Amino acid sequence: MWRYLRRDDRGRAALAGEASAAAAEALRGAGRPSGAYVPPLPAGAPPARRPEPPTAPPIAFFDVDNTLMRGASIYHFARGLASRDLFTTRDLLRFGWGQMRFRISGTEQAQQINAAREAALAFVAGHDVNDLVTLCEQIYDDSMADRIWEGTHRLIHRHLREGQRVWLVTATPVELADIIKRRLGLDGALGTVAETVDGVYTGRLVGDLLHGPAKAAAIEALARHENVDLAECTAYSDSSNDLPLLNAVGHPNAVNPDTALRDHAIERGWPVHEFRRHRAALRVGVPAAIAGAVAGGVAMSVLRRRARH
Repeated sequence: MWRYLRRDDRGRAALAGEASAAAAEALRGAGRPSGAYVPPLPAGAPPARRPEPPTAPPIAFFDVDNTLMRGASIYHFARGLASRDLFTTRDLLRFGWGQMRFRISGTEQAQQINAAREAALAFVAGHDVNDLVTLCEQIYDDSMADRIWEGTHRLIHRHLREGQRVWLVTATPVELADIIKRRLGLDGALGTVAETVDGVYTGRLVGDLLHGPAKAAAIEALARHENVDLAECTAYSDSSNDLPLLNAVGHPNAVNPDTALRDHAIERGWPVHEFRRHRAALRVGVPAAIAGAVAGGVAMSVLRRRARH
């Protein structure tokens, strides 16, 4: 799996970015269907001049792990799977050790976090996408909704009040990122894209994890698709691993930063937001409990039946 972690592979990072932007577009249901009919021009007619589309409103990009919520989202996902007997105790202990180091140090250990995400992607191999999405929704409500940083939530709403759009940019699988986006009422989510065939996960990635340079590639791809000027956009992250993302926008911000990012931000005069002192979190975006329980029960019964066969 370590072949996915080569940071100098620009081609793989670019592919991951393009795949994430395309997946986000598909999840939003936007865009013209592939292969749509375009009527031909009359014979001898000069080529039509297409007017330049107006520049779209700026976007505020938010990392997820330790920026939007306390800890690593993939760990909370794994814990939810373990509580439903879909992960082994050994797997959870390994996830827990990485999570504890992440929480204590406030920094990402890239190989640990990436290995955890790889393990989660390997687990979903052979499972139906819709089944896993339904299960993820229940896990978010049970394990993640009360871990949203209140300070970050205020930043998000400040951008929304100013008429800007808010997108998540995370190495978390795009389906889980999209659930967080929907629960918080945001505009979009860019995440790691797991390969699927006929609606079933293969256990492989499309390109790389959306991490480091791949995040910058993803927002650049999105900006091209939507005619957004990144110089007018804002980005927030806690990790020096996200410097490519932060340097790609005109208004970079550090949130709960690791030491390297804090030093970099102070040196360059970037805003630094620290929300860890009071450990304040906000429970956000929980649907009706009965509906969530029913949906989760349906997903569980489907997955357990599959596990027996």
